[in-house]
Amino acid sequence: MGDSQSIPINTNARWPQGLNIRARDAADAADIAALHNLPGYRFGTLRTPYHTQEEIRKGIESQAGNFTSLVAVMDGLIIGDIGMTRFAGRRSHVANFGMGVHDDYRARGIGSALIGEILAIADNWYNIKRLELSVYTDNEAAIRLYRKAGFEVEGTHRDYAFRDGQYVAAHTMARIRS
Repeated sequence: MGDSQSIPINTNARWPQGLNIRARDAADAADIAALHNLPGYRFGTLRTPYHTQEEIRKGIESQAGNFTSLVAVMDGLIIGDIGMTRFAGRRSHVANFGMGVHDDYRARGIGSALIGEILAIADNWYNIKRLELSVYTDNEAAIRLYRKAGFEVEGTHRDYAFRDGQYVAAHTMARIRS
């Protein structure tokens, strides 16, 4: 798990002091499993409780070539992650992403830094015109973050997912690069 300081791909990046963003690695599996099992992190995602280190490691090792995955590291911990999947064929100009930030590191600019890196990669390395995401309608902080990054709500899915004993709605948001 190399923690050497990386240089932002996003030329306008203003990372919080001590933050490093890099590609995830199989050696990160235990730390990523711990992140994914945090209640606040999980509440904003489609993840279920009790992800194992082995489950995460296998996912990393079998990662598809159209998937880009980054981790945010601070204070020796993986405190956030983001993954982008690029589509093919007639949707080769489109990708979607999902992300999350450690419960104790929210509202510190980590999410903005992760999104900035994934946008820079999408725009400048893969020529992605349309970047999509889904976000629970009750995740107001994430919706504000996505709007700040240029995403707009395109629609709402009722009963999108079953979370913590009830069905919840989600917005579909997209950023279309002109």
